[in-house]
Amino acid sequence: MEEQNILEVRGLCKRYDKFALEQVDLVLPKGCIMGFVGENGAGKTTTLKCILDIARKDSGTVRIFGKEARSADREDIGVVFAEMAYQQDMTGKNINSMYRKIYRNWQEETFFRYLDRLGIDRNKSYKNVSRGMQVKLQLAVALSHRARLLLLDEPTSGLDPVVRDEILEIFQDFIMDEQHSILFSTHITSDLEKIADYVVMLHNGRVILDEQKDKLIYQYGIWRGRSGELEALPRDAVLAVCHSGFGVSALVDRERLGRNAEADRPSIDEIMLHLIKGERV
Repeated sequence: MEEQNILEVRGLCKRYDKFALEQVDLVLPKGCIMGFVGENGAGKTTTLKCILDIARKDSGTVRIFGKEARSADREDIGVVFAEMAYQQDMTGKNINSMYRKIYRNWQEETFFRYLDRLGIDRNKSYKNVSRGMQVKLQLAVALSHRARLLLLDEPTSGLDPVVRDEILEIFQDFIMDEQHSILFSTHITSDLEKIADYVVMLHNGRVILDEQKDKLIYQYGIWRGRSGELEALPRDAVLAVCHSGFGVSALVDRERLGRNAEADRPSIDEIMLHLIKGERV
């Protein structure tokens, strides 16, 4: 039977002196985009490195295209990492010449088409372009060797809204045939609200939320009021509570809330804030 999940992570653990990933589970189906969120130091980059076997996991399993991760064809995986860099004097033309010799599936015309689409001067050296341009160059490479899975660490960080929107369109085009998938970490949760199918949230090395994006936005809500009013809400509808000088806000399940209370549709940022900083009920 054909494998339906491009990526499966089960019970992933990685321990350092002052930090540990604990029992991280991820399942990314074909044709889907999964957003990976959490505060700085939550373990997002470490998880991506363990998936790629750049960091050796302590326990757990990682399967890519139905195979143990080490056996997966690396040409089928496109990668963008914040710390990746090319030699400072390399140009887009140099990078094309290099990867033409490395990747058997390298697509020169596709690479230069992405450079043009993303506004990258193929003759300009890497050291003379902005951080945003460097990320776009890495993305052009990731998209130009017929990868089926993209693993991206903050791919839209440092880019202006117009360019970010262009890249989000490229991501949607990439998964259109339902044979490709994307896992990307980001702090720009508005990007996830536009294109993600799933959202996974990490906190202190643990998954605290793994849900379909539409369910998060339409089933969850943010209730606002006073402490005394909170007591009147159905207990099983209240997921987390935040107190401030202005009153109380609560992350609620709107289906359980009933008709006697109103809740605003939440942003992913608001959901994350309540789950990380709020009191869990």
